[in-house]
Amino acid sequence: MQKVLLYSGLLVAGLVFSQLVPGWLEPQAAATWATGVRWLTMIALAFIMIHVGLEFNIDKSNVRKYAWDYIVACTAAGFPWIFAAVYFVFVFHPQDQWWTSHTWTESLLTGRFAAPTSAGVLFSMLAAAGLVSTWLFVKARILAIFDDIDTVLFMIPLKMMMVGLKWQLAVVVLLMLAQLWLAWKYLHRWALPSRWFNVLFYAFILFVGCELIYQGSKAIDVKVPIHLEILLPAFVLGCMIRPRHGHGLAQAEGAAPEHHGAHHAKVDEHERSEAIAGTTMSAVFMILVGLSMPAVGTMVKPGETLDWGMIALHVVIVTVLANLGKMFPAFCYRKEAPLRERIAVAIGMWPRGEVGAGVLVVSLSYGIGGPMVIVAMLSLALNLLLTGVFIIIVKRLIGPNPTPAPTNP
Repeated sequence: MQKVLLYSGLLVAGLVFSQLVPGWLEPQAAATWATGVRWLTMIALAFIMIHVGLEFNIDKSNVRKYAWDYIVACTAAGFPWIFAAVYFVFVFHPQDQWWTSHTWTESLLTGRFAAPTSAGVLFSMLAAAGLVSTWLFVKARILAIFDDIDTVLFMIPLKMMMVGLKWQLAVVVLLMLAQLWLAWKYLHRWALPSRWFNVLFYAFILFVGCELIYQGSKAIDVKVPIHLEILLPAFVLGCMIRPRHGHGLAQAEGAAPEHHGAHHAKVDEHERSEAIAGTTMSAVFMILVGLSMPAVGTMVKPGETLDWGMIALHVVIVTVLANLGKMFPAFCYRKEAPLRERIAVAIGMWPRGEVGAGVLVVSLSYGIGGPMVIVAMLSLALNLLLTGVFIIIVKRLIGPNPTPAPTNP
């Protein structure tokens, strides 16, 4: 658990500096800093998600199973969103505005921050806790990926509510469907090198491609750019690459790979470098996720006074509601795992991160601000602070003999 504590410390350090650094810099320099942090965070996330794709297998003879997983993931992404949005409507708006379309649009968009589990944070933390070979890790991996896909899809109708029907949003949907088809069609067929430096290069190229599309579309329409979340293309690329024997997140996080014969007692130097690179990138990603949180000061309007005691109370309530919304998976998979492990899967879905922060940035870009967005951001930060605690709870729930990962996931 030492690695979990290390990662938790890095998250906290990133969160602290995310609030301090913008105040130390001039506005233009602060904007440049925020852009640089966003770029580095996306590259690190792409690196992690390519590794996740390298390990991901689909049982094509049992497609119905994944349909059920997607439904469960939809609830894990949908319930927190609905709970947070409803709370924002009825607590942060006067009664005469409860049933206006503007109130619901703002609240639904801001409340979407509560939906996505941070796949990068979750996978890195579970691997650091030594849970890679468990049923819990395999199930959490599937649910978290579907959870984030669902989050991105639901952002499209929300953007339509803000800006109307735009062709760019249809392009995003088509590109997502094309990527999912590629992952299905070419699952682990591409014989591309998959050493850590190769994966880092692929991550950089994917980031550049997504950023060029984003910036190019902004030149066409600054209000509705084509924004491809790098999580999905990185994961799809990992799915298409044929992994090396023994390659995977277990090695990337330092678990001992299997060797045979004379090599059993000695870890291969290549695997050692993979472990160091994987751990380093996960650690860097943790501090970058913390740094990517918006500064609270930027959300307070000039002359606005806030009751920070009430803000703290709202943060706790919204955090509890959002995490309760993630608990539906605990009622599923009764034939696959005992109740304690199903509860552990649901709690494992609690960590939030870069995708939720991206939703808040989108909210700010549409002029939504004030106490509601501050509560959303601080709730996101609180979940980040508690990530290590969540993983420790998960570890204790599953006990010393957890259900092993299925041989044909």
